[in-house]
Amino acid sequence: MAVTIKDVAKLAAVAPSTVSRVIADNSRISEATKQKVKKAMKELGYHPNLNARSLASQSTQTMGLVMPSSGDVVFQNPFFPTVLQGINECAHEKKYALHMTTGKSDDEILAAVVNMVQGKRVDGVILLNSRVDDKVIEYLMEREFPFVVIGKPAEHADEITHVDNDNVRVMRDATEHLIQLGHHQIAFIGGSRDLMVTIDRLSGYQQALKNAGIPLKDEYIIHEEFLREGGQEAVSELMALEDRPTALVVVDDFMALGVLGTLDELGIKVPEEISIISCNNVLLAELAKPSLTSMDINIFDLGYQASKSLIELIENCGEPTKRIIISHQLVERMSCSELDEK
Repeated sequence: MAVTIKDVAKLAAVAPSTVSRVIADNSRISEATKQKVKKAMKELGYHPNLNARSLASQSTQTMGLVMPSSGDVVFQNPFFPTVLQGINECAHEKKYALHMTTGKSDDEILAAVVNMVQGKRVDGVILLNSRVDDKVIEYLMEREFPFVVIGKPAEHADEITHVDNDNVRVMRDATEHLIQLGHHQIAFIGGSRDLMVTIDRLSGYQQALKNAGIPLKDEYIIHEEFLREGGQEAVSELMALEDRPTALVVVDDFMALGVLGTLDELGIKVPEEISIISCNNVLLAELAKPSLTSMDINIFDLGYQASKSLIELIENCGEPTKRIIISHQLVERMSCSELDEK
């Protein structure tokens, strides 16, 4: 005969409703009671039927993840596997499954999200980046469907729960580090202009130069895709200039890896002839040759807090809108040096 909630309740000396609340991880149940009920469940070999719970509550116990582009491109950049680890860690703790969707164009991604929401496959959605003129955000807001954005929304930021770094300050701090090393000819290698992270990081770079009284050179600002090839193309263009920069700020470690490879092919030594600082501090930054000085933006925490915030929105319709800023710090390695004025 199958073990029931009533059997667990009897052994734990609590009401059946208390067992149900423990299974749902209700915060109002004391830790002592939770441990007592879990011990009884283990002794009896009781396993809750999560599917039945979902049907009864009209909940799927599933979060949707909206990837920014087709999966084969996304997973080239280590940022995304790391942020997904953070999302999954919290989802696992709260017994939520993950449903991932993407597309090769913005229209395909929107269509996939519409199918996911209208098909009632998920209880809420996490967007893994923030774009200018984002149709997915517009759709989710119109539907009043629970969602969280990793990154600062381009519009209605005070109405949307989002988890982000202070990306203006991230790049301002990075650029100021190079200025302190004596560099004044500093170029910026950024990602797509449609992404809010690129817009904010460019602003931080510009602020740092302005504060130091360094003239801004348009030819020192290059935008490419967040890929290794993007870094290769950008630095090739910069090194072809008559007045080359002595230092580079790169918005992404993976792009910086392409930068290093191209500089090596050109016979330009890092950091002796040019200094490089990048962002995100993924494992590649440490393994690169030379190892990259990088701004650590705590990617895992971005994912974990986004997952936590979405579950709170799903389980409490009155949950207030939040803006969560994840800290950052400079990790100094071997790719930067003081400018030799010789």
